[in-house]
Amino acid sequence: MIKKVIEEGATTRREFISTMSALGVSGLSPNSLLAQTQMPQRPIPGKGEMLPVVGLGSSKVVSQISSNGIDPLAAVLRALRDSGGRVVDTWPRNPENDAGLGQVLSAPDLRDSLFVTTKIDRVGKEAGIEQFRQTQRLYRRETIDLVQIFSLIDLDTQWQNLKEWKAEGHARYIGVTVSEYNLYEQLEEFLGRETPDFVQMNYSITERRAEERLLPLAEDMGLAVLLNRPFMNGAYFRRLEGRTLPEWAAEFDCESWAQFSLKYILSHPTITCVLTETSNPQHMEENARAPLGRMPDATARARMRSFIDQRSL
Repeated sequence: MIKKVIEEGATTRREFISTMSALGVSGLSPNSLLAQTQMPQRPIPGKGEMLPVVGLGSSKVVSQISSNGIDPLAAVLRALRDSGGRVVDTWPRNPENDAGLGQVLSAPDLRDSLFVTTKIDRVGKEAGIEQFRQTQRLYRRETIDLVQIFSLIDLDTQWQNLKEWKAEGHARYIGVTVSEYNLYEQLEEFLGRETPDFVQMNYSITERRAEERLLPLAEDMGLAVLLNRPFMNGAYFRRLEGRTLPEWAAEFDCESWAQFSLKYILSHPTITCVLTETSNPQHMEENARAPLGRMPDATARARMRSFIDQRSL
């Protein structure tokens, strides 16, 4: 029955949790739904579509296409796909890199198995339209799964563009992104007057401010939530270099520092998908294992926070 609910989806996140509770199982609890052998999925609220909870935030591996070719990206995406993941979060860089990305995204074994996003980071209506049209051409996709406004740039102008593209069928979903605390107030103001399908924000064991207002707001509004910076763009690993994973991390089946942060993130029920960044297929596989097995409960999450805070991260 649980498998059927996961596969068919639920109308809303609250309905999904309620359905699981009715079965005697907490749908997003630390040790039930996420204790699976395949990557769990969570619903896009109100849309009847499920997304795997671990995806790829593609900055480095995509930006290096011009120097390293497409093979590293293809290997990482296949590792994600083979691990049950689908979400690939991208944004335009330059035509050479974006053409290479499009070549990989259109590979016969990947094209129909990925949930592809892009972003608009231009100022001006026509500049935004031009950027999106180029993205469609270079990504080789007439319809993009999710189009987002990068860091709220030219927000009101580009939001009108996004709504038009969705109405025209060029974007299945639309949303906005932030990756810095100084944009949180502006994001809250925007959410006070508009309802995107998705909101993307920074959140991890080391950057937890989203817990205070943004995540509860997203839950109340029924928004899908993507998470960036799970490893603080690599700073998380550098600050933990040489330190041993605490023995008690085994209590929630944590194998690595990467999984330590990912398990903290994914044990929050509001998160739809966390975007991990790697150029290494083995690391992608490790990231994809984070939601498997036991997850930290409220007591373990508090212990994790204390452990990290005591180490001045």
